[in-house]
This record gives sequence, structure tokens and C-alpha cells, in this order.
Amino acid sequence: MNNQELILQVTEKAKKWLEPSYDAETQAAVRKMLENEDKTELIESFYKDLEFGTGGLRGIMGVGSNRMNIYTVGAATQGLSNYLNANFKDLDQISVVIGHDCRNNSRKFAEISADIFSANGIKVYLFEDLRPTPEVSFAIRQLGCQSGIILTASHNPKEYNGYKAYWDDGAQVLAPHDKGIIDEVNKVSSAADIKFKGNPALIEIIGEKMDQEYIDAVKTVSLAPDVIKRHHDTKIVYTPIHGTGVKMVPRALESWGFTNIIHVPEQDVVSGDFPTVKSPNPEEPAALSMAIEKAKEVDAELVMASDPDADRVGIACKDEKGEWVLINGNQTCLMYLYYILTQYKALDKIKGNEFCVKTIVTTELIKKIADKNNIEMLDCYTGFKWIAREIRLREGKQKYIGGGEESYGFLAEDFVRDKDAVSACCLISEIAVWAKDNSKSLYELLKDIYVEYGFSKEKGISVVKPGKSGADEIKQMMVDFRVNPPIEIAGSKIILWKDFLTLKQTDEAGRVVDIDMPDKSNVLQYFTEDGTKVSVRPSGTEPKIKFYIEVKGEMGCRNCFDGANAAADDKIKAVMKSLGI
Repeated sequence: MNNQELILQVTEKAKKWLEPSYDAETQAAVRKMLENEDKTELIESFYKDLEFGTGGLRGIMGVGSNRMNIYTVGAATQGLSNYLNANFKDLDQISVVIGHDCRNNSRKFAEISADIFSANGIKVYLFEDLRPTPEVSFAIRQLGCQSGIILTASHNPKEYNGYKAYWDDGAQVLAPHDKGIIDEVNKVSSAADIKFKGNPALIEIIGEKMDQEYIDAVKTVSLAPDVIKRHHDTKIVYTPIHGTGVKMVPRALESWGFTNIIHVPEQDVVSGDFPTVKSPNPEEPAALSMAIEKAKEVDAELVMASDPDADRVGIACKDEKGEWVLINGNQTCLMYLYYILTQYKALDKIKGNEFCVKTIVTTELIKKIADKNNIEMLDCYTGFKWIAREIRLREGKQKYIGGGEESYGFLAEDFVRDKDAVSACCLISEIAVWAKDNSKSLYELLKDIYVEYGFSKEKGISVVKPGKSGADEIKQMMVDFRVNPPIEIAGSKIILWKDFLTLKQTDEAGRVVDIDMPDKSNVLQYFTEDGTKVSVRPSGTEPKIKFYIEVKGEMGCRNCFDGANAAADDKIKAVMKSLGI
């Protein structure tokens, strides 16, 4: 399609947004785009529809079919309403929970969604103000609702907003409901199809009562309250990075018994503009920099930062020299599960039916810990909806004791069905004081885990390939890896490779067996003789191909860390060279 054809197409599409069913402000913005000689904004806003995918909606806010606005959010809510009314038609009253984060327009989108649900005869429990994503999941289960939504774009830049849909177990929607909802959303062709006039009688505002129930439930995750009593005044710096953790995380920490929570006042300011950071992403070192400066100023022992919807947490602690060190998602996941298993053994809580879960791209060292402690370790796809699926499948039969992923998400409990930074902040604080009670720092605890179970280092690499040519190149790269898999990586022979698109795995002898997974996914994995693991997958949302590299080593003692780390860096470079990245 040439540029003139594209302009003609988007112009016709935009003119439909001048109909009376769209508000005056929207119509004025569309007219301005149509009249502008530069058609860039018009094209970007209308060249496609913002897709309601398996994870809901996410996009830049603005006017147009490819933007987050009251009409794209409205279409999503109308489609979800239609699906709920068809799916639960035998219920006397269908109900949903609505939450939102700190982003610009999040409250507005939440209230409009409440109106639409109620206009469709659905009872709405709308949080009075911003709340963490995990509390929304909790509330769906607590109130016995059939669904729920939260307006959030997680850690995306300030221009973005999003819409995540949940099912009756409090987890993000999975098959077959995801496809069913998408079909219903796609049937909503214009604003005229959306019931915007709400029924106030069906909208109930919730807040403090649910907050307390959630806090009380989170408190049950604690495994060492006596240790916290002994070290209650440990200095902990916490920042919500302008987001929803601002009240609930400090409140949860206090309920666990921590009495010295130090704030970063500038970042306690709730703002969708995220004024103190370039990106509100706790995976990025810069997002923790103000909290670390505060920790240096007050001589704290732990730094924690949650993302805007408070489902992920990044941490930092001091090394032996007193220097602040960032702990990555694989390392925190490792410490969480190590601690939980250690405490379960000490408290004689292991009954033989426990299980934990990790995603396929998360460190294999976790499996080693689980195996040594005779705990079942399950692998699932990236994303907490898959971890939640494993919990649901085993409900009433096995005991879930924790699950996590390399991208800074962890869930220690089963009364929430999404990653939870509120409980994770409390738990990592408890781990820090438990280590202290055992005469070691959190960083020394991590090193001791490496000494006991072997050293591991992970690195994620994203290769960006923009445009259509880039998309074609990424597609071809996956084809090449599939058709001509490497025989060795960095000089070590591949002994197992897994293809999650065909759900087959092949060993070094050429034996092929099925992989037991709930769905296909465009992911390849290679395991080598020396313990290296490489995972390759194209991004579903961005023009990039992602490589996850994990290399193994040995640590004879804590002081061997620097040597093991340097050797791992060299090995990672060799792996990258081998893969041509």
C-alpha cells in the first residue's frame, strides 16, 4: 500500500469518529488531524485498531482507533460485558471488580468502565482510589466475582495506559475465555454499540474493608515473626516510584512488625507523569537511584522499589565493602524460594504435596534447590497467568509455596493469582532480617546459596529489528534456528533442545519426545553439556528478538564470587559470539 492509499484509508476511518456518538472533544481532535497537512498523527492514530489481545489492551493515550481512550476502553468493556452475560447467564447477578493505577486517565477509564458494566446489568465493585494489581486479584476471589479489570500499563512510559482482564479465579484470562472475549470485543464496531449510560444502583465503591482483609491475608505469608521482632527497627528504604504501592506496601510491612520504613518523599507523590524517573521500571538501575541515595544518607540495609501497579519489585542491598548492589529478578526469585523451603523444613511444614513454579526462561538453579529438597518444580510459559493456571489445576490437591520469573515478579501465596509486590516486599524484608539473625547480610546469603548449589549467571539480550524488513528478518532468524539448530554453543555440545512451537524436545541421541505444555509458543531452548541454557523468542509486542542466556560455574566459598562472576561474563560473551549476537 502506498502512502496516498494509506492516507485515504485512515481518512475514511477517522471520518467515522465525527459521528454524533463520539463526544465533541474527540470530534474536534479528529478534525484537527484531518485538516493538518502533516498526516503523521492521523496515520499513527488510525492506521490500525488497538488490539484487545490475550493480555488485554495496552497503548499510547490519545484520540483514534489505535490509541487508549474512552472508546477503545469502552469497546473492550462492552465486549467483556457481552461475553460475561452470555457465559454466566444462569447467575442471578454477575459481578466484577475494577481497579486502577496512578496513570493519567486511569481513574476516568475505570469510572467509564464501571458505567458500561452496570449499563449491561453487571454489578460493579469499584475501588475508591488507586490500588495495587494484586489487591484487585484478591478482591475478585474475596467477593466471588466472575471477572475484573485493572487500568494499568505496568512499567511502560507515561504516554501509555492499559487494560488487564481477569477471570473468576483472580487470574488473567486464559483459553478458551481469552479468545471468546476477543471475538466479542471485535464485534463492537463503533461508539454507538457501547452502553455508556451507567446504572448507579449497580456500582458499589470499595476500599478500607477490602484493604484490611488483603493486609491480613498478606500477613499470613510471614514465616519468621519472632525474627522480625528481634530486628524490627532494621532500616528499610521503600519507594513506590509514584505508584499504587504508596500506602499498601508500608502498611503491609508495618503489619508484619517492621517499624523503620524510610520513604523517598519525592517518589511518594502519586503521579502518572513519573516526574523523578525516565522509566518507572524497577528492572532498570536508574529507577532505584533516588532510593539508594536515601539509603546511603540514612545508612539503611535494604532498598525496595515497586512498579506503578505494585506487582513487581526491584531490590538493592550492601556488599561486604558497604557498596550498594542491585539484585536481579533471577537472584530474588532464587532467594525467595530458598528461604521458603528452608523455613518449611525448619518448621516441619513439608507434607510431601508442595510445589513451586518458575517460567521456562528463569534460572535452572531454582529447580536444583527444589529437587534437593524433594519439592516438585513446574515450568511454565512467561507470564503469571501461566503460574496461576498451575495453582488452579492443583487447588485442593497440592500446596503452592511460591513461584516467580526473571522479570522481577514473585507470588508467595495462593489467595492472589498474579505477581504481588506487596507480599514480595514484606517477604524479602523478612529474608534480610533472617539473614541478619544468622550473622550474615542478604548479599552473603545469596553467595551462600551459590556455594551450596553452584554458581549461575543470567543475561537477557534484545536484538531490535525495526519495520517490516525487521519483522521479516526476525521471522527468518527463528526459521534458521529451527531448521539448522546449533550443534554446540561456546564450545559445549548441545545435549537437549526444545521447540515449544512443535512441542517436541530432542536429545543428543536424536530421541524425540513430546513437551507437556498447555499451548504452543514460538520459543526455542538449547541446553549444553556444561550447563548453559539459551532461550530464544521473538517479542510479541515490540520489533525485537530476545535471547535469555544462563551459564553455570562453581563457587567453593563466598570469597570465590568475583572469580566465578568474571568467568561467567567471559562465557556469556562466548555464547553471544556463538549465536552471532
